[in-house]
Amino acid sequence: MISISTIKKSIYGATTAATFIGVKALAESAPETAQNAVNAINPTGTVPVLQDQIKLIINVLIALIAVAAVVMLIIGGFRYVFSQGEEKATKGAKDTILYAIIGIVVSILAFSIVNYVIDIFN
Repeated sequence: MISISTIKKSIYGATTAATFIGVKALAESAPETAQNAVNAINPTGTVPVLQDQIKLIINVLIALIAVAAVVMLIIGGFRYVFSQGEEKATKGAKDTILYAIIGIVVSILAFSIVNYVIDIFN
């Protein structure tokens, strides 16, 4: 008979592998996405000004942080589901979910603030 811990390990391994496959797919499409972002900022094809370059770099970093926060939210959800009512595991999963939500909110606010400030200087 298969034990619960074996099933949990299998599911955790499968979700971890799926996450890494998704991250690899994102990394492979990153050059196209970055080029599309550059084209959206400066469709003329000329060299972007320093403010646009800074805005692009910061927005890409904030997007990566937001993706990491969403991945942590998913991991926290799995941890919560598989905690089986153990108080310590449940608390850890809830903390992971809470911090992931805080990370998402902070990244959205950071994105808004950066774009607002750079637009003021344009």
